[in-house]
Amino acid sequence: MVLAIVIGIAALLIGCIGGYLTRKFMAEARISSAEEEARRIIQEAEKVSEGKKREALVEAKDEIFAMRSEAEREIKNRRSELQRLERRLLQREEQIDNRSENLEKRERDLAAKESELNAMRSEVGRLLAEQKDRLEKVAGLSKEEAKQLLLSQVEEETKREAAQIIKKMELRVREEAERKAKHIIANAIQRCASDHVAETTVSVVPLPNDEMKGRIIGREGRNIRTFETLTGINLIIDDTPEAVILSSFDPVRREIARLTLERLIADGRIQPARIEEMYEKAKAEVEAEIKELGEQAVFEVGLHGVNHELMKVLGRLKYRTSYGQNVLKHSLEVAHLAGLMAAELGTDIKLAKRAGLLHDIGKAIDHEVEGSHAIIGAELAKRLKEGDAVVHAIEAHHGEVEAQTIEAVLVQAADAISAARPGARRETLESYIKRLEKLETIADSFEGVESSYALQAGREIRVMVKSDVIDDLGCVTLSREIARQIEDELEYPGQIKITVVREKRVVDYAK
Repeated sequence: MVLAIVIGIAALLIGCIGGYLTRKFMAEARISSAEEEARRIIQEAEKVSEGKKREALVEAKDEIFAMRSEAEREIKNRRSELQRLERRLLQREEQIDNRSENLEKRERDLAAKESELNAMRSEVGRLLAEQKDRLEKVAGLSKEEAKQLLLSQVEEETKREAAQIIKKMELRVREEAERKAKHIIANAIQRCASDHVAETTVSVVPLPNDEMKGRIIGREGRNIRTFETLTGINLIIDDTPEAVILSSFDPVRREIARLTLERLIADGRIQPARIEEMYEKAKAEVEAEIKELGEQAVFEVGLHGVNHELMKVLGRLKYRTSYGQNVLKHSLEVAHLAGLMAAELGTDIKLAKRAGLLHDIGKAIDHEVEGSHAIIGAELAKRLKEGDAVVHAIEAHHGEVEAQTIEAVLVQAADAISAARPGARRETLESYIKRLEKLETIADSFEGVESSYALQAGREIRVMVKSDVIDDLGCVTLSREIARQIEDELEYPGQIKITVVREKRVVDYAK
């Protein structure tokens, strides 16, 4: 048994040794074959690299040759360009030398001519003096007298030429002016009467004493800043004794500010919190009054079914003036006039009154919205569900849109009657008569005027001239001079037309 185990162990050892030797021989064989394969791959790589190296050398030589050729061409071009510039510089130098010689020659010629000219001037001066002496002896006039005579002749000729130019310019400008006059005059007169800005855009609040101005301003101006921020108006505190001025183009805001300030002055406690409290109370009171005024106006005219928002806008016209005429009262007057005329013509009285009452509602918001108050009012009425006939009458009452209905024409006529009659707007009857007399006085003060007449409530002055004193061109000059003197001496709304009439009459008698 033991022998068998020994024999098995020996056999195992012999097998292991044999396997080891066998694997060793096989590994050595593989290693030798791998070494041979590696040497073969290295030789092939060396051959490939040698070929690529030669190719790279060839390509590098070709590129160097191309770059060298390009550089030689560029150097050649540069040399030719430098040679060309050098030739141009040489030519310029020659030209400058020639010009310098010519200039020197001209200077010598000019010096010679200048000396000759001085000699000629001396001779001409001597001859002129002799000629003047001879002329004075022949004409019997001194130098100053002849100058005055010449100037008077030139002045007359200049006046005639100026009159001709003015006439041509007026003819050319009149064509353009006629196209734009309606729109420009309507907007300018209604919205920007510069001589009545104080009346329509400011309110004066009396103070018990001048110490109140400091309390209104407050410490570091906090009171006045709070007041102006809340009300949206300008509070003007100047040297006017015991008074301050509220300025704003919005009449409703100005009225709210006036009530607020008056209550603050009466209360005596002027500080930011109190200002806010008084402002809210005044705002609520004015809004309630606006609503009540609109309802009252509608009731007075006898209308119904008017939109509540439209009545509020109508009530705002209480605080709006146009050339000193209260717009709400003007609207009521236009409504009554339109109704009376509609009754005479047998047309719709209610429609005419409604259009007359609402025709100026655009003036309540024309400082907030861009455009003519007629168009603004028409758009507002349309938005608040007014009928097409009323909307058309509103937009057409100043001729910006051609009137298509009888009611629209009646509103135009009623508006003109209410606003354009003497004394209705801006001025009293006495000042109106004085302005007409002043117009005629200005026209009569010019030489050659026979008589003058103020027409159309002072919007036109008609001047009759003497035909034997003033000719046709003189009429042009005269109208211009009268217009300038009227502009300098009178204040008036819109414009005044000056018409100069020259009539030539020939009378003979048959015996």
